[in-house]
Amino acid sequence: MKKKDVPQDDDFSQNGKYKEVAYAVGEEGNIEQVLSKGWQPKNDALKYVWKVINQQTRDIGNKVIQGKLSPIAYYMEKNIMDLKLLAQYMGLPKKKVKTHLYPKDFEKLDLKLLQQYADLFNISSKELKDIQRIKNECLTYED
Repeated sequence: MKKKDVPQDDDFSQNGKYKEVAYAVGEEGNIEQVLSKGWQPKNDALKYVWKVINQQTRDIGNKVIQGKLSPIAYYMEKNIMDLKLLAQYMGLPKKKVKTHLYPKDFEKLDLKLLQQYADLFNISSKELKDIQRIKNECLTYED
C-alpha cells in the first residue's frame, strides 16, 4: 500500500488523539512508518470483540450477584484473564485459584491473599468484596 492510501477512518482514535503505526511504501519506494487513525474493517472487528467481552463480563457479574460465583471471577473476566493467567500472576496453582472463584471459598480467604487479588485487579480489597459495585458496573455495559 502506498503512503497516501493508508486508511484514516477515525472511529477509535478519539478525533485523532490516538493513532497506530502502519507501514506503507513512500514516494522513494521505501517502506515507511505512517500514522493512521484506523481502518473501518478493523474498527468494526474491535467493536464486535468488545461487545462480546462486555456481554461475557456482564454474564459473569450476574452470576456473582446471584451468589453462584465470587467477585474474583468477575474481575478475572473484566481484566480479560483466564484461570491459567490469573494463577500465574497470583503465584498459586490453578486448582487453588479455581476454588477462589466460588463464594464459600472466597469468604474464607485471609486478608493477605484478598489484598493480593485486589492489588492484581488494581482495586482495594473493600472494592473486591463489594457486590453492589459489580451490580452497578454490570448496568453500564452496552449491548
